[in-house]
Amino acid sequence: MMSRRLTWLFDLDNTLHDASHAIFPAINANMNAYMARVLGDGETPADADVVNAARVTYWKRYGATLLGMVRHHNVRAEDFLHHAHQFDDLSSMIRAERGLGRLLRRLPGRKILLTNAPRRYSHAVVRHLGLHRHFARHLPIESMMVHRQLRPKPSRALLRKILRHEKLAPHNTVLVEDTAANLKSARSLGLRTVWVTQYLMTNPQHSPPAGRFASGTSTPVKRPAYVDVKVKSLGQLPARLHSLQGPFQP
Repeated sequence: MMSRRLTWLFDLDNTLHDASHAIFPAINANMNAYMARVLGDGETPADADVVNAARVTYWKRYGATLLGMVRHHNVRAEDFLHHAHQFDDLSSMIRAERGLGRLLRRLPGRKILLTNAPRRYSHAVVRHLGLHRHFARHLPIESMMVHRQLRPKPSRALLRKILRHEKLAPHNTVLVEDTAANLKSARSLGLRTVWVTQYLMTNPQHSPPAGRFASGTSTPVKRPAYVDVKVKSLGQLPARLHSLQGPFQP
């Protein structure tokens, strides 16, 4: 039986639910509108080319557009996230596979929600899915401060802080994610990794919001060396536990 010392770090969007269906498109639209106002001249919003150029430039430089907006335009991270996560009816936009609660119960060990999403939004999604009782901790982007600087995933400094604060052994800690860059970072620190692929590229135009996520490199097709287990659906994970039980392979 797997050690009870095992701890699972679960991502939220496109891991526990299908954010590409409706939520990511809405976030992208909200984000672009907010950036257009900030980058405009005070009366006229910036055009789409200016907004897109800023998103790409800051994503390449900092790993997340949000960080560039904070550093160069006096934007408060909480304001950016608040405006990006405004929805007319969030509950109607959430899609997920059935039986997630039963699935989480079948995975032995402690579970922590670790998401680059803001607290209010992630709480709402998890409660709608009925999964809040399964997580011992909830670490949203507001909790991702390292030395007074915002360090969202895939920051290794963030992961080191979590391991230290939670007193976790890396080889007994599993990161479950849809984002390859986050898994690569975790693996470099000795964590076990599970890559969930069923919600990837549902629609190429509805990619994860670059302003919130630090997406890193393009998504690979085959299982990379830094991924221990690749599953299409979380429902397949219990049958693959044996792949996470053996000796750690660096």
